[in-house]
Amino acid sequence: MASNRLYANERRQSGAYSYSSANHRSEPIYMYGNVVTKPERGPERRKSPTEPKKRVSRQVQRNRKRALHMNAAYVVFLAVAATVALLLCVNYVRLQSEMTKSSKQVTALQEELANLKEENTTKYNAVVDSVNLDEVRERAINQLGMTYASPDQIVEYDDPATDYVKQYDNIPESGVLAQSDKNKK
Repeated sequence: MASNRLYANERRQSGAYSYSSANHRSEPIYMYGNVVTKPERGPERRKSPTEPKKRVSRQVQRNRKRALHMNAAYVVFLAVAATVALLLCVNYVRLQSEMTKSSKQVTALQEELANLKEENTTKYNAVVDSVNLDEVRERAINQLGMTYASPDQIVEYDDPATDYVKQYDNIPESGVLAQSDKNKK
């Protein structure tokens, strides 16, 4: 009885863990309640002995060797197929690179075009704003002695080819500058 009390006192002083001396282990076992049960151990697993290999017939062995064997034609075919696949991949990457480069060039040219258009519009507006038509008319009449054309000075003519005329000779009274042979009749 005294030994039981001594064991209970040791258990209380040592805390919740106890070391079992029966199995000579130094790992702690947690105790629940006042009765400690030893953990049950399952049976140790033994490795099953290796099963003897089945004997395979000679025909099966020959078929397996033949399946693993590669002849020269098959190796050449695989080498050609791998080379073609590699060339296709390299060509694809090259085309992608060229397409990216072209896209960047187009973007740069579009930016340059937009800048040139903006600059051109700005300069055009500056020129238009700098010209005062009333001032030009005033200078032409007063300083240069120009006058407006009178109705008898205006000669109308037919020229279907262009809107621009350079006068090298007098304009005929009929107003027709050139006439084809069909119209003369």
